[in-house]
Amino acid sequence: MNRMKIVITEALLATLLASSVGISGATGTLSASAVQAAAPAQTTASAPTAAAGAQSPPTHLSAPAKGASGVGGPVSRKLKMSSKSAEVYYGLIWGVDSLKVRYTESGEIIRFSYRVLDVQKAGTLNDKKHEPSLIDPKAGVKLVVPSMEKVGKLRQTSTPQPGKIYWMAFSNKGRLVKPGDHVNVVIGNFQANGLVVE
Repeated sequence: MNRMKIVITEALLATLLASSVGISGATGTLSASAVQAAAPAQTTASAPTAAAGAQSPPTHLSAPAKGASGVGGPVSRKLKMSSKSAEVYYGLIWGVDSLKVRYTESGEIIRFSYRVLDVQKAGTLNDKKHEPSLIDPKAGVKLVVPSMEKVGKLRQTSTPQPGKIYWMAFSNKGRLVKPGDHVNVVIGNFQANGLVVE
């Protein structure tokens, strides 16, 4: 029975890796007053196994089919996974868990955070060569990580360490992305779909 579960999980992962997403939308900037809300104190935690996350993962993971275009554009297929399956997927493939998207008090910043389990697998998320984007199909926008004078990009690009939580901040000018929205985070080849803005 355990072997069958492993085979099914591997098949799901292979399907997800073969998927791609088309993105378009709008970007924004943010006021300097919102920067403070984007950088809370660093926290650390012991890294769990890939199959056992300490916090609840996304409610589902949707993999758009190839050929989808535009924010919120129609897709021919969606693969939905349970919270447990999504947690296992992120841990096995990307070496991260505890993915969170939070609406800050000012509303001008959307903060995405994750915990590193495997340094090598999680390297893509901290690679400064990859420009992150947060896509809200409902609002029809794509948010980017802004660059502040004397501060630089509002994201962490240091070499990841196991058990440590990392974050990045997306500009939400106009407060178009709202709490309760389901969003997709794309960083290079990494893609997390259906994350709920808290």
